[in-house]
Amino acid sequence: MTRKCARSFRLVCPAGQIPLVEDLLRAQGYDFEPEPFSPLCRRLVCEPQPLGGSLAAYFGYIYIQDRSSMLPPLALSPPEGGAVLDMCASPGSKTGFLAQLVGKTGFVLANEPSPPRLATLRANLERMNLLQAATCSYGGTTLPLLPSSWDAILLDPPCSGWGTAEKHPRVLSLWKGSKVNSLVGLQQLLLRHASELLRPGGRLVYSTCTTNVDENEDQVRFAEEELGLERVPLPPFPGFFWQQRPGGEGTLRVDGERSKSQGFYVALLRKPEMPLCVKPGEEVLQKPVEAHEQTDRDRSHTRGTPLPLRALGGAACDPALLPPGEAFLFGQHVRFVPQRAQGLLPSSFVWQGALLGGFAGGVLDVAPRLRELLPQHESAVRLVLEDVNDILALLSGQSRYTELAGRDAGLWWRHLPLGRITLKKGRAVAGFR
Repeated sequence: MTRKCARSFRLVCPAGQIPLVEDLLRAQGYDFEPEPFSPLCRRLVCEPQPLGGSLAAYFGYIYIQDRSSMLPPLALSPPEGGAVLDMCASPGSKTGFLAQLVGKTGFVLANEPSPPRLATLRANLERMNLLQAATCSYGGTTLPLLPSSWDAILLDPPCSGWGTAEKHPRVLSLWKGSKVNSLVGLQQLLLRHASELLRPGGRLVYSTCTTNVDENEDQVRFAEEELGLERVPLPPFPGFFWQQRPGGEGTLRVDGERSKSQGFYVALLRKPEMPLCVKPGEEVLQKPVEAHEQTDRDRSHTRGTPLPLRALGGAACDPALLPPGEAFLFGQHVRFVPQRAQGLLPSSFVWQGALLGGFAGGVLDVAPRLRELLPQHESAVRLVLEDVNDILALLSGQSRYTELAGRDAGLWWRHLPLGRITLKKGRAVAGFR
């Protein structure tokens, strides 16, 4: 039975592929309407089966996300080609949106200290094919990055989650009274460190999914009075209803009930520019770190072995489609290092770029979900299926006979690339995880 719903999702694809992804959703019976605040966002109006089980979700062409949660990346609004730090990133909903906004020439570093949540973050980014995003795992308050080095930072810290009470009613009893104090203290430590990492003139978005004033408006006042950050007024996004609390001028508080979404809070802060001159006796506390000040030892990715792009070519991989950057071999894994990341991270910093595949015997075994690098030319080895049921059959474990030769091929639905399949004596086998 078809049920009506108000769930939202984000399209994860170039503008030219949006009609194809929408057609793939409609081929499975889904219907939706545009969200008014972003051309990449949609709201479901018909969900014949859970959206998470759709082919579009399976192949990473959509990301299911509460509509309020889409606002922080839009509020930060990083430029194309920019670099962004996401300090508390898992499961990756905002990281993924940020990566789309900076585009293939940009860079997003997503930090997550919890190993299980880090695994979820990495799996989601891999599914979405966002090669411009990388991950690391440090405590957010001690993230060992260069001071004054980031133009844009998103801080969505651990919070009481009162805005999600409709879905998770236990948060109201779990975080009440003095129990919230530990969260407030952690948020202030994270804000302080974010301020230290932010370049003068840089922008910081602070957001939570709680309705608690102590964790919202009071924290913005802390950032202004204690850290010297400046509040940048945010214009309301269309499609939402808003609440106002004392001290919240210029910030956004989503009325979750009327907006049919989570209760959410978003504030935009700016680090003042450094003074042009310093009076005698005054001390400049922080100095911006320019890329040219970095030395070769600061290129932390060089701990891997660089691979020439020609070594990556194959039936299911066209290295010319890679964004600006380099491929490096770490053990048996080939990972991508965006050009925008170079010179930004200290030499001792441990991080992980996007997975391109395994490397053995001088041959790249392309990651099955790496649709971004599937050759586009007509002579490419590919299996093109017109019926979504044929794709579902492959995913269920059924093999399919083809006349294709070789060890692998691209899998396409009509004109939409999906990923890589393995060929065994002409039979196609899906190897997706």
